[in-house]
Amino acid sequence: MEQRRLRDLEVSALGLGCMGMSAFYGTTDQDEGVATIRRALDLGITFLDTAQLYGPLTNESLVGEAIRGHRDEYVLATKFNYRMDDAVPGDMSTIGRQDGSADHVRSSVHGSLKRLGTDHIDLY
Repeated sequence: MEQRRLRDLEVSALGLGCMGMSAFYGTTDQDEGVATIRRALDLGITFLDTAQLYGPLTNESLVGEAIRGHRDEYVLATKFNYRMDDAVPGDMSTIGRQDGSADHVRSSVHGSLKRLGTDHIDLY
């Protein structure tokens, strides 16, 4: 797989957007999502994109499960925006307002790290 440079990161030329594995496009299958992410690595696709909003909160957990034991073989991108303090996983009607404050960034990073099962996020 061809590689690309994103400043200090080297990523596969093709990335895998994981959003549809948890939300927005109809029914989902967690096992199939995990298998897809693992197969992507077999094919040389190492760049994964997720977000706390996807699901909400469920996609980062799916990605975390899929990469367990292989974290250093992937480049993870995730993002934040909406308050998730009262969000119920899988229920979009429970997300809060947009918030770009420093405190919200810190709490969002903490939540993403926990759901992803990692100690670092490569691109935030």
